[in-house]
Amino acid sequence: MASTAPPVGTPADWPEDAVEVGRIVDAWGVKGWIKVQPFASDPQALFSTKRWYLQPPEGPAVKRPVAAKPAAPFPSLLKITQAKDHGDVVVAQVQEVEDRSGAEALRGGRIFVSRASFPTADPDEYYWVDLIGMAVVNRQGEALGTVVGLIDTGPHSVLRIQPDDPKAEERLVPFVSAYVDDVKTAEKRITVDWGLDY
Repeated sequence: MASTAPPVGTPADWPEDAVEVGRIVDAWGVKGWIKVQPFASDPQALFSTKRWYLQPPEGPAVKRPVAAKPAAPFPSLLKITQAKDHGDVVVAQVQEVEDRSGAEALRGGRIFVSRASFPTADPDEYYWVDLIGMAVVNRQGEALGTVVGLIDTGPHSVLRIQPDDPKAEERLVPFVSAYVDDVKTAEKRITVDWGLDY
C-alpha cells in the first residue's frame, strides 16, 4: 500500500488518511462495471467503504477507447453500488457509469480509500501502511532505521528498513515472531531480535 499523503492536485474533500489500495485495469461486462487489481492479497479495504477516491494513472499513457466526443474529466470520487471478489481481481459497479465505454474511460485509475474505513485488524495483525514509517530498534536499544516498505514472500512479509545513514544498505528483517518482539503502533516503534552487524 502507498503512503497516506494526499496526491498533488487532489480535491479539498480528499481524506487526509487516503491510502492507495488498487488500480482499475479494465471494464467488466457491458453494464458499467470495472475490474480492479487490488494491492493486497486480502482486498477488504475495497469492501469497507462505498466511496473510492480516484487519481488519474501515472507514467506512460494508458490505452483508452477512442471516443466520438471529448472525454469527461477524470472523476475524483467513485460511488460504488456493488463490489465483489472475482478470482484475483475485484469487480465493482459504479454509480452513474452505465456502460462499458464509461467503465473503459476509467482504465488506469488509481484507487484510494480512507484508512479510517479499513476493517479493524485482529490482534497481532497489522496493515502495511501502519508499519511504514515506524522506527526499528533491537533488543539492545540500538536504532536499525525506519521501515520504508515491505516485501510479500508468500509465507510471510519482510520489513525493508532504511538505516539513518543514507549510504548504508537497506536491512531486510522477516516480519515473524522469531525476530519481531513487539510492535507499538501508538509509539510508532518496532523492537526486533536483530544485530547491527546482520
